[in-house]
Amino acid sequence: MRRFSILFVFIPFLIGCSNNQTVEINKEVANMKVLYNGIKLPAQWPPYYDEPDEPKERPVPYLVNKPEVIPINIGRQLFVDDFLIAETDLISVTHSPTIYKNNPVLAPDEEWEAKSEKQFYAAPFSDGVWYDEKEQKFKIWYLAGGASFSTGYAESKDGKVWKKPLLGVYDQTNIVDVDRTDSQTIWLDKLESDPNKRYKMFQIRGHPHRGRCSFILKYSGDGINWSDEKAMSGLIDDRSTAFYNPFRGVWVLSMRYWSMKYEDQMKILDNPPKVRSRVYLENKDPEMAVNLAHYIREGVKDQNNFFWLSASDKEPRHPKFPNISPGIYNFDAIAYESILLGFFNIWQGPENPITYKTGIEKRNEILLGYSRDGFHFSRPSYKPFIGVNDEEGSWNGSNVQSVNGAPIIVGDSLYFYSSGRTQLKNADLGERHMSTGLATLRRDGFISKRAESQEGYLQTEKLTFDGDYLFVNADMKEGELLVEVLDEQGNPFKGFAKKDCIPLDNFNATKHRIMWNGEKNLGSLNGKIISFKFYLTKGDLYSFWVSPWETGESRGYTAGGGPGLSVDGIDQPN
Repeated sequence: MRRFSILFVFIPFLIGCSNNQTVEINKEVANMKVLYNGIKLPAQWPPYYDEPDEPKERPVPYLVNKPEVIPINIGRQLFVDDFLIAETDLISVTHSPTIYKNNPVLAPDEEWEAKSEKQFYAAPFSDGVWYDEKEQKFKIWYLAGGASFSTGYAESKDGKVWKKPLLGVYDQTNIVDVDRTDSQTIWLDKLESDPNKRYKMFQIRGHPHRGRCSFILKYSGDGINWSDEKAMSGLIDDRSTAFYNPFRGVWVLSMRYWSMKYEDQMKILDNPPKVRSRVYLENKDPEMAVNLAHYIREGVKDQNNFFWLSASDKEPRHPKFPNISPGIYNFDAIAYESILLGFFNIWQGPENPITYKTGIEKRNEILLGYSRDGFHFSRPSYKPFIGVNDEEGSWNGSNVQSVNGAPIIVGDSLYFYSSGRTQLKNADLGERHMSTGLATLRRDGFISKRAESQEGYLQTEKLTFDGDYLFVNADMKEGELLVEVLDEQGNPFKGFAKKDCIPLDNFNATKHRIMWNGEKNLGSLNGKIISFKFYLTKGDLYSFWVSPWETGESRGYTAGGGPGLSVDGIDQPN
């Protein structure tokens, strides 16, 4: 199976300056890589950041200094930030998913899913949920009980009704591994050429040294029968995970980080002065990535492990513990179309000792972020994407966690999965009941640009493309959409003016082709620098893209996959 790679482009640079200046500039340009979307990476990559003294929002460099021209050949172009927008008077609207009414879709109903008489688990701790196009089924791996935590496996035809097959790997159960201590990542690598490594397990296993953990890497050809460990990290902290960035062809380890020395942290668990952050490591080889991973000390620079993400001052807080500063409990990410979609699992307290004393469970909720360079994430909203339900008896009353692989694309919808802990009133201390739920969202439906009763517009930055057909994802049930194509001076190309566009009105579609009178496609504009100008009345625009096919495939990444999609994990004709 071929690996779809995005090549870095090195740009020639010419400028009038002294010889010494020229040498310095040439060094800078030679060390700067240009991504698929025109973003330039500096010579020092990943960048070094010191941990902030207080929670704050970090600027996103490519939104401050945009490329002069943005290539849009890969994926649907989403309006999750202002990267693509030169001018607009449209309103930005953030959308929330719909919680499935029959949640939980996966519950601990087997005896081997019990950790004790009071603790029951059938919930991913990141783990993985994927659609396998080769076998045409949904697959999920999750945290189960047992003498020590184990990994359960389930399958589904529709993503809503799940079955736990008796596999015979560990007796007649659906358990596929028993080595885990905490979280893990199961990654279905649809670009892997070795069939025995198609499934990758980045497992967190406990280490006898001071209560710390290690990453363990295993492989599988079917996701059920796993190899022995192929790589092992140095000491790290629990709740660490991994993901693959296909835009740059690197595996990324997302590791928990405490700003204090571990010994000091353990003395003050009731009220730590600083909370959880993340460390970043990337490598093209997953085994090398695991081998290089280790805990870093505050203020110490490491050539492989970089301080990465910390909580913002805008994070939601626990209503019963408003003085506790939130932290990043975990962070998962996945390529979706032309961006990396980031899942910020925001911890709001309390710490375990307080939980054990009061019976009030820790509050974790999932918030979203979006990245175009794989390291910096914009966060236009700090409203939980998937939150807790405070009602007594709710399956997700606390400890909501993201799941690797999501979203899965099912027709016009995105399927997101999360785990949660049941809200039990006056429960015995130490009682746990964790299960898995589903939420759905319109395809590309994270943020839309909306026009009210008056006509509004959105003009893109300067773009280039190599496709032939313009498509949009828009809801115009009550309004109208028109598009024109502008040259570098802002004038419409002949045949592609607003008056030439065939109006789209009274429609709602996640994929709809734009056409102009007398012009069959955009082929004549291939390679030229252009801008699109969208005119909307009473409607929402979610995304646009230029496809080489009349059927409208975007060439973007399809996240966890979905029924009818390419087995390569790329949106292209089968």
